[in-house]
Amino acid sequence: MTFLEDIFSTLEKRDHDAVLQELRDGKTVPITGKDLLVDVRRARAFFKALHLKKGDRCALLAPNSIRWVAVDLAIMAEGLIVVPLYARQAPEELAAMMRDCSPSLICCEKLTQMAEIKREWPEAPASYCFEDVFAHQAPDTKARDHSVPVTDSDPVTIIYTSGTSGESKGVILTAGNVGHMLGCTSKRLDVLMQGRFRERVYHYLPLCFCGSWIMLLTCLLRGNLLALNTDLTKISGEMREVAPDYFLNVPQLLERMRKAVDEQLWKTGGFVQTIYGHAKSAWFRKQETKSAGTDAFWLWLARTMVFPTIRRKMIGANLKALICGSAPLNVDTQLFFSMLGIPVLQVYGLTETTAICTMDDPRHVDPGWVGPAIDGIEMKLGDSDEIVVRGPNIFSGYWNRPEETAKVLRDGWFHTGDQGERNAEGNWRIIGRIKNLIILGSGHNIPPEPIEDELLQRIPGAQVVLMGNGRSYLTAIVTGAVAPEQVQSGIDTVNAGLPHYKQIRAYHLASEPLTIENGLLTANGKLKRDKIAQRYKSEIENLYAVKHAS
Repeated sequence: MTFLEDIFSTLEKRDHDAVLQELRDGKTVPITGKDLLVDVRRARAFFKALHLKKGDRCALLAPNSIRWVAVDLAIMAEGLIVVPLYARQAPEELAAMMRDCSPSLICCEKLTQMAEIKREWPEAPASYCFEDVFAHQAPDTKARDHSVPVTDSDPVTIIYTSGTSGESKGVILTAGNVGHMLGCTSKRLDVLMQGRFRERVYHYLPLCFCGSWIMLLTCLLRGNLLALNTDLTKISGEMREVAPDYFLNVPQLLERMRKAVDEQLWKTGGFVQTIYGHAKSAWFRKQETKSAGTDAFWLWLARTMVFPTIRRKMIGANLKALICGSAPLNVDTQLFFSMLGIPVLQVYGLTETTAICTMDDPRHVDPGWVGPAIDGIEMKLGDSDEIVVRGPNIFSGYWNRPEETAKVLRDGWFHTGDQGERNAEGNWRIIGRIKNLIILGSGHNIPPEPIEDELLQRIPGAQVVLMGNGRSYLTAIVTGAVAPEQVQSGIDTVNAGLPHYKQIRAYHLASEPLTIENGLLTANGKLKRDKIAQRYKSEIENLYAVKHAS
């Protein structure tokens, strides 16, 4: 059986249980396993009526919703290839990806979404809104045939990579890739949940991203209740309302949650703030094995009187763990949540590895590391400490890009482009992207990400990008509503702990933030370093001219 047939079998068993719910406009809109299967059958009937061929591509452009899920499953179940796209991405980028994969049709929530794309791509194929897709009568609901014309070697999706330094590439994933990954994620969640019956899961990340999609499919396979956020401004309230057992995160949200707790307790003041402040200092001293005489008392007091209230008000009473991926998490943030009694389980992977290579084991979390390789996956270090991977999770290639595929798939190994290291316990740590290495004129190789992360901790609300390739020293582009003295103070603090060649000698403070809309961030929030360098070319030149003149 394919993973799709397994999911359909689970939905049939959950016929009267809610398996998905949308959180929309202050209301909860649930759907049962039975009704989701009906929607999938209606969508399959729509695609059948179009007489598409196996392997035809169908673009899916819409925000998260129950109907998005039904269309996604229906496209794959018909032997077609789903191409999920991020609705917030720039129209010219969306048009470029669609041109690349040549879809036979485009499915979207509303046809108005296609107006700007068609201006960029007049030759776009027929577009259908969800109302069209679900207008067909579902086949007899008594029929229990959930067979699909898909084998493990068949492509089921093309997911476009972020494209931090160039045009996005379409990653082809097969049913076998996905099936293996769902087995691995479900097995790890079994360890976390220790046999608990059904989980409540909260989900706010776009379903078109590979890791987010794998979480969706894992929840459907396990018969969980997955609550879908539809408004990012309501995340904090919805977390408490849903009271999830776990949910998938990116580092930015966890950083904001940590900051919000500190700010709220600072405003509260009084004895609660006193306990929290002493306990927090005691906790971080403990991590450095520098505990003072009264530290155990303050930690006991906080665990009794303060930390449980923070957990309950922040996330609800049921949380077993936060799961975090997409980028390395600052170790202090991971330790902060651990102090509150909330494990943060890190995940590492790329779209090309079906989202995941490593996952923290809930029983043995090593802060600052991203866990061991998952079952069936081999990982090792290649040249320049590059992480290379092979196993059943590795993609079959980039769509229509054999030369690009050959660059990263060599002798059965996928070359990730990430620098890493492995400790004696088998856990991995990600240092940075090899292509992001800044090579100074002195020959020093500097991964920018660790320094940027340190600066972000010292300059809350800022965005930071290091520059200096081929130069004699490092500089930084800083954006955000921050004062110059804050920036300089943060840089001075970070510089104090760095060797001379890693110290930042000058910076430019820009008013315009780096965003997806202005083309300086990828769809999942990563820096487009080449475009940022081009945007601020004259400012960067001035930084070096001024410094040199002085």
